[in-house]
Amino acid sequence: MNLHNPFTDLPAATALPVPASGEAVGTPAQQAFRAAVEQVESLRQRLREVRAEQADARRRYWQQVGPAAEAVVQARRALFAPLEEGLLLSYFSRLEHRQLQEVILGNARALQDRFGEDAADILRKYGPRRRVEDEDEPDSATSPPTPQPNSTLPPHEQAAAQARNRRKSKAEKAQLAAEQQAQAEQQAQAEQQALLANTKSLYRQLARTHHPDLERDPAIQQQKTALMQRITEAYEANDLYTLLQLLSEAAPADQADDTVLARYTQALHRQQTELKQELQALKFGENGFSGSSGKKREQELRQIKRHLRAEAEYLEHILRLVQEPEGLREVLRELASAGHDTV
Repeated sequence: MNLHNPFTDLPAATALPVPASGEAVGTPAQQAFRAAVEQVESLRQRLREVRAEQADARRRYWQQVGPAAEAVVQARRALFAPLEEGLLLSYFSRLEHRQLQEVILGNARALQDRFGEDAADILRKYGPRRRVEDEDEPDSATSPPTPQPNSTLPPHEQAAAQARNRRKSKAEKAQLAAEQQAQAEQQAQAEQQALLANTKSLYRQLARTHHPDLERDPAIQQQKTALMQRITEAYEANDLYTLLQLLSEAAPADQADDTVLARYTQALHRQQTELKQELQALKFGENGFSGSSGKKREQELRQIKRHLRAEAEYLEHILRLVQEPEGLREVLRELASAGHDTV
């Protein structure tokens, strides 16, 4: 099917190419488009491979250390109740209350940072409150001009003027950082809107051609229903590449205008950037799972498992001690003497 209306439809992209030997064919726009398609497909394939590798590594990891790690998590969660109860007792001094809060916070951070557990409620409850600065600073619109420090002012007035200048400088830096952040967000939003415009146009074009409600033949209607599901999933994921694939399958002989191909190529370049960022996050981010492999990895896992078992036993010992106020005080003293903020 040929689609010719440039005002309502985007022309169909050229069929997704296979690498050709010899001299490159087509216009520069077509060559750039084909290269962008190949790069996106290469990145998508690499993402699939890394996900499979990490899923397998994570599965083997938790088969070996999962039970030991779960025992540590449960032991650390069990500590919260007696520690929080200790905060309600007048038995402890103000200094010991502060130490108890540090122990609770450290325990929550260990759960969150080491095991990926959700401890946000504890961190919010006992975390240090953000100090509100400049509460006494008068409104700049109504306050008189701040005198500049000079040698003729008394020392206390010079110090006050310098403090006001420092606060003003901090406010200006914060405003500049906020403006830069807003500009970055606007640019990212503009790029996202451009990508959405491409995917939306392709989605509408494909939907008009393949919508099952327009087909009377039951067999063909079933085929179009499955195809429309693929189209919708690609659109909801802002997956321009898959939409272009589906478009080229529908009309492989059509040739796209160079201007439209240039737009597709730019959007595919943005997808490349997103895929590279996703790949980096998957390999090296907080939720990534990389490291050594083979015998060395097996040795590391056995060592980790031994450490986790020892940690769980120690935490169970601490839990027995902190059930009573005197035992809890003993734990606080031991932590302080060892220079530790938490268990």
